[in-house]
Amino acid sequence: MPVVSNTSPILNLAIIGELSLLRDQFGEILIPEAVLDELRVEEDLPGSRTIRDALRIGWVRIEAVNLYPLVRSMQRDLDKGEAEAIALAIQLNADWILIDEREGRKAAKSMDLKVVGVLGVLLKAKREGKLGSLKQAIDELREKAGFYVRAELQRAIMRQGGEEQ
Repeated sequence: MPVVSNTSPILNLAIIGELSLLRDQFGEILIPEAVLDELRVEEDLPGSRTIRDALRIGWVRIEAVNLYPLVRSMQRDLDKGEAEAIALAIQLNADWILIDEREGRKAAKSMDLKVVGVLGVLLKAKREGKLGSLKQAIDELREKAGFYVRAELQRAIMRQGGEEQ
């Protein structure tokens, strides 16, 4: 059951100390080289040590992309990490692609990929009793990672997680 991730879900969850939710929910996460480059794991940035550990242990793994014509065509509208992640998901017939950016999600869905982002991961963790507070996690995403969440989306996620505002 391959699962491919773009940069945002890994980076943002690592920054708020919740990267292990990906391992709990999906086991192994595959990333293309462009996502590894965007994660800048060799630098001393928030979350980078956690991501380095996941790579060292091997539950986050780099996988080569072979569909370069597809990557090049998608790079007209998407950044290289998004384009490579979508191409890798298609190449591997992935069960899921983890991606947050609106245009990337739209492109992945147009190619019949199943998409989930950080908020979906947090919601599932909350429902499974592996996350204490959606509100706290979303607040940390905003404050520590600069993650943007529309107010109406946050309200909907909180309702679905049983945390009425």
